[in-house]
Amino acid sequence: LSILLSLLIPAHPSRSPDCGGILTPSGLNYFAEVSKPHAETVLRQDLIGSEFPELFLSTPKPSTNQIISVTVVELTLSLIAHSGLRLSIRADLGITPTPSTTAVVRLDILADLHVEMNPEGNLELVTSACKTVVEEVQSSEETGRLASCKSSSSELGKAINIDKICLEVSKLLLSPNELLGSLTIQFPITLDCQLQYLPLAAPVFSEQGIAMSLQTTFQVAGMVVPLPLSPVPFSIPESASSSSSHLTLAFSEHFYTSLFFAMEMSGAFNMTIVTPQTTTTMAQKVTQLGSLFHEDIPVILQTMFRSSAHVVLEEGKAALQLFLTVYVGTGSPVFQSFLTMNVDACTRLHLSISGTKMKISAAPLEDIEITLVASDVGPVPAALLEELFLPTLREEVPAQMSEILSEGVYLPHISGFTFTNVSVVIHKDYILVPCNLELQTRTG
Repeated sequence: LSILLSLLIPAHPSRSPDCGGILTPSGLNYFAEVSKPHAETVLRQDLIGSEFPELFLSTPKPSTNQIISVTVVELTLSLIAHSGLRLSIRADLGITPTPSTTAVVRLDILADLHVEMNPEGNLELVTSACKTVVEEVQSSEETGRLASCKSSSSELGKAINIDKICLEVSKLLLSPNELLGSLTIQFPITLDCQLQYLPLAAPVFSEQGIAMSLQTTFQVAGMVVPLPLSPVPFSIPESASSSSSHLTLAFSEHFYTSLFFAMEMSGAFNMTIVTPQTTTTMAQKVTQLGSLFHEDIPVILQTMFRSSAHVVLEEGKAALQLFLTVYVGTGSPVFQSFLTMNVDACTRLHLSISGTKMKISAAPLEDIEITLVASDVGPVPAALLEELFLPTLREEVPAQMSEILSEGVYLPHISGFTFTNVSVVIHKDYILVPCNLELQTRTG
């Protein structure tokens, strides 16, 4: 029924962020550090084997003037407030002016980068300016030619095709556009339910870091589910930028309520619970039950959400308010209900991070209220319903929810990186997840 209703209600996702993150300067430095070997590989592919003009090295054998080695000495990324990034690469190029000598030439690449949103809604890194400087820094012979080498740097630049390097400068940063594209893929929650993080605009660059606002959409059986509540526009708290971590993710209360709503719509929280009660033991207190069942068979509870669960975030704690309809019956040969009751309860949520997933588990139910809705066995007082079923509901409902959530919920991340040194800090109305980045080792 929930899925049918979701198809009937048009889904008009509001352009309001419900989560986001800020990459701090220390995170940017880490990304520069792990990009250094990759940049060296790319430059080697582009430059090794390139020849230099005779003018530059004063050798009668231009064919031997080739780059034989490339070493990236330094790679840095710095923030340009309200604009983007500045990429600086310093590389030493080993060349062979003669078979018995080697010269080292310094190549400096300086590029300004910014991020745009393409028509498909994905983020792209774009080079807005690029320049290079080439000079000889060391030679095994005639080192006094440094000044003349500097004056000939334009010739050297032509020889190693500096224009090509500037054209492909974004390749030097771990294929950033492929990584940015991986941010918006669909991540599974359950077999029928997926989530997707969508950037609402290009990131904002400031001295504190790179801030990105995201909107989460949830799909059930391939259909976008409507939001359970109108989202309140969420902005990343200022405290997120003061962290010493590489990255701080931020999630609004609305994000978690939408998550549970999507899982409810997928039917993930429809539960079947076998109770300690049997028709015989229950008939001792509900006498009319004996006339319905002449065999002693287990009593089963079937539960489903009658209204959307609601997440409440307070300082240091997260709670989930549940509004359930519980059918009491037997399952032999098919489920036959003889009691219906409403159960309102609350459970504390425990949040932790493993890799790039947030693990959520539910504590035993608290503040449980049980009311009788319908009965085929006459009136049953609320106190008796609590006596019969409250202990089972208190333990089994959160236990089954925890099992369903045990795979975890993917956090916004880009391919190839995982999170370390992670903590979960719960505030009123939002949660912060400060963490460090770690490039995963590729195998195979």
